[in-house]
Amino acid sequence: MPHRGNARDNRMRERLIQVAARLMAEEGIRDFHLAKRKAADRVGAPDTRNLPQNREIQAALTDYQRLFGGAAQARQLHRLRGVALEAMEFFARFRPRLVGSVLEGTADAYSDINLHVFADTPEEIALFLMEQHVPFEEDWRRLRFSGSDDYVFLPVYRFVADDTRIDLTVFDRLGLRQPPRSYTDGQPMRRANRAAVRQLLQQAR
Repeated sequence: MPHRGNARDNRMRERLIQVAARLMAEEGIRDFHLAKRKAADRVGAPDTRNLPQNREIQAALTDYQRLFGGAAQARQLHRLRGVALEAMEFFARFRPRLVGSVLEGTADAYSDINLHVFADTPEEIALFLMEQHVPFEEDWRRLRFSGSDDYVFLPVYRFVADDTRIDLTVFDRLGLRQPPRSYTDGQPMRRANRAAVRQLLQQAR
């Protein structure tokens, strides 16, 4: 009996992984926890205490887009990376780094471009945007760093360029050396500078 129960639990877990990945791909859900809860409701999971890990869903999402996204997803990803590089050139003085789905290759039509920028104060970024006549919105992002389970709130500036939402999270200049923990696996978040993004674009030609 325990063996059959474990097999049944494993099958349910795998269904949750696949459904959560599909929801993220098709409905533009960006929050892993929300995707897992919606997947549990969709498949009628009897116990939501043992939901899949974010990294499992991320891997399934990558596979799903590789199988079903095809050329359209590849073109969209290439376009977003091109816009990201243009934005990084625009913010070059703030040493921008690309993060998130556009870097990882899972971006789609719902995706924002996420950049980390570095300044002595957040007001430097706001002033630069105003001087360049770029309308923007302000927000905060909750992040964690290695060595601590406490959350830190960092300022975020959002604007639209080339019909694409661009999201700037502002770190102090020392933040360049310590990336925050990834939402996917808790490891230091992967970042890419302009040269690395340019290389990604060249490889896709």
